[in-house]
Amino acid sequence: MRNWRAKSAAIAAVSALALLTSACGSDDDDNGDTGGSSNNSSESPSEGGGDLSGQIRSDGSSTVGPLAEVAAELFNEEYPDVNVAVAISGTGGGFEKFCNGETDMSNASREIKDDEAQLCADNGIAFDNIQVANDALSVVVNPGSPLECLTVEQVNEIWKPDSPVTKWGDVTGIDAGDLADTDIVLYGPGTDSGTFDFFTDTINGESGAIRDDYTDIGEDDNAAIRGVESDPAAMAFIPYSYVQEAGDAIKPLQIDGGSGCVEPTLENVQGGTYTPLGRPLFAYASDKALAKPEVVEYLKFWLDNSTEIAETAVFVPMTQEQIDAGHAKIEALSGQ
Repeated sequence: MRNWRAKSAAIAAVSALALLTSACGSDDDDNGDTGGSSNNSSESPSEGGGDLSGQIRSDGSSTVGPLAEVAAELFNEEYPDVNVAVAISGTGGGFEKFCNGETDMSNASREIKDDEAQLCADNGIAFDNIQVANDALSVVVNPGSPLECLTVEQVNEIWKPDSPVTKWGDVTGIDAGDLADTDIVLYGPGTDSGTFDFFTDTINGESGAIRDDYTDIGEDDNAAIRGVESDPAAMAFIPYSYVQEAGDAIKPLQIDGGSGCVEPTLENVQGGTYTPLGRPLFAYASDKALAKPEVVEYLKFWLDNSTEIAETAVFVPMTQEQIDAGHAKIEALSGQ
C-alpha cells in the first residue's frame, strides 16, 4: 500500500508527569525497536547542511513510523552526516525502550501512560512531546456493506468486552440489509499499538478494553485492509492515513459523536469536527537527546517542513498555530 509504510507492517495530551530540565526537553509516546528501518536525515533547510553530524535513534508507533521515515529522508538531504534510525516496535514497545534509555526519541500516536512515565522517572529520563502531524482513526467496512454511519455507542456495542453482538443484525438501530444474519468479522491491531490504545480508550472507555474474538493484525494495518476488502461482513479500525491509500478497496464510515454523522476527511480531521476519533501525532525526545544540536535541528526541520512531510506520507498537515506551538516548545525545552 503506502510507499513509506512498506517497512511497517492518526488525541494525545502533553503528559503532566514529564518534568524537563531548563537546559533540555523531550517528547514521548509511541514505539521503539532496533529491528526497524533506518534512514538518514538532516535538519532545517535554512541551515543548509552545516557541520551537523551524529546519530539519532528513534523507535515507536507503526502509525508515526512512515511519517518519521519521510522526515528522516528529507533531513538527510540537508544533513548527510546525521543518521536518523527509524524503528517500529509499536507505541508501547517504543516507550519501553525510550524509558530504558535505549533510544533518543519515541514516535507516538498516543499519550504516554502513567506506568511508562514512571519507568522514565525511575531511570532518570525527563521528556516531553512535540506534535508533528494530525491523524485520525477510521472504522472501515467492505464497499458492499450497506452501512454509511455509526454512532459512537454503536461502535462501542460492537467492540466492547463481552459484546453480545455476533451478527450484523444484533447491532442496535442499524439496517444491516442482507448482512443482518451474517456473522461480523473483526480486525484490529495488537496491544502494543498506539492505535489500539487510543481506540479502546476513546470508544470503550478504558485503554485495552476490547472483545477478545477479533483477528489481531499486530502492527500490520494493511492486513486489516486486505481482510475487509475480501469480506462483505468485515469491519476494522485503522489509521486514517491507511484509508487514504486504500482508496475504493474499503469504505470508511462516518461517525456520529453526538452532533451528527461526520466523514473522516482531511478538512474534518484538521478542523476538529471528526470526533472523537481525531488525534495528533507526536515525537517524544529525552532531555539528554535535546542536549544534542542534531536532535534539536531535526525537530525544527520536521516542523518547518511538516506540511510536505505529512502530505508525502499521506497524513493530515498541522495548522500554522500547531506548528508555531511546536517551535515555541522546542525553544523552551532546549534553549535553542
